[in-house]
Amino acid sequence: MRLSRRDTLVLGMGGLAALTLPMPALAAADEAIAAFTGGAATGSGGITLTAPEIAENGNTVPVTVDAPGAAAIMLVATGNPEPAVATFTFGPAAGSQMAATRIRLAKTQDVVAIARMPDGSFVQASATVKVTIGGCGG
Repeated sequence: MRLSRRDTLVLGMGGLAALTLPMPALAAADEAIAAFTGGAATGSGGITLTAPEIAENGNTVPVTVDAPGAAAIMLVATGNPEPAVATFTFGPAAGSQMAATRIRLAKTQDVVAIARMPDGSFVQASATVKVTIGGCGG
């Protein structure tokens, strides 16, 4: 098969264009966060996310999130095929606004926790978890 100079340039430009496209998983994570926050900006502080630095197995990664006074907390795994992991809603009778769970991570990625505070503001915390054995199909 012989490629002309024009064909080679078109293939090269197409490859460069493909590299500039956003990663689908990251775009899905941003969409999930925007749906939860309604597009509002997120601040920092007032929320604590505890996750291991290294997870030996991505199938069961323990995560704890604590946001005193929060009305709801959302967990997002940015590199998973389905990034929205869980949403916890707290009523007025809740003793504390804390949740602990185990999540499945496909690969090394950021875990993000966003809390909706009673005044309508949002705060965010994140942690990077290195996965040595993948949990979601890998």
